[in-house]
Amino acid sequence: WIGTGAAGLLMALAYGDSTDQARERAKQAASRVRPGMAVADIGAGTGLYTREFAAAVGPSGTVYAVDIARSFLDGIERLNRERGITNVRTVLNNPRSVELPEQSIDLAFVAATYHHFEYPQSTLASIRQALRPRGQLIVIDFRKAPGVSSPWVMQHVRGDQRQTVAEIEAAGFELVEDLLLLRENFFLRFRPRGK
Repeated sequence: WIGTGAAGLLMALAYGDSTDQARERAKQAASRVRPGMAVADIGAGTGLYTREFAAAVGPSGTVYAVDIARSFLDGIERLNRERGITNVRTVLNNPRSVELPEQSIDLAFVAATYHHFEYPQSTLASIRQALRPRGQLIVIDFRKAPGVSSPWVMQHVRGDQRQTVAEIEAAGFELVEDLLLLRENFFLRFRPRGK
């Protein structure tokens, strides 16, 4: 479905950035990712970012491609087999949890997917539990502003950046960075408070 992970970002590309620009943004997001890290691509969709992260963490790292749609995960698995990518694990999540083990990841990456969270507080609690000490959460989603955003965004996206930040902070995170990297999207970096 349109909006899940990278597929949603690709839909947004029709309103601004090219595919090459999207890949460059992924590399920028991964710039703090080091070999050996564990990264969760939550709302992995077609695996666009999953593959970028797999290269960044290297063979000693792990990428969890998390999605609610089994068909996307099957596609990621098939493509990874074809390309010889061995450091990606697929995880079928549910509307309330990302289904990752406690303290299993260094980075949770949520691109063009947060607005799909039906139960943001329980989903965010599961992300917080999965993060290791000093772990981070990156959220990239659509800017929703009347007169600025496309009609598709205005009808499809459930909340604006302020609502997103408020929900994530209420789940025990603090905003540490608001990067103005994208024209049609916001890019936010959080860390769990007290972890």
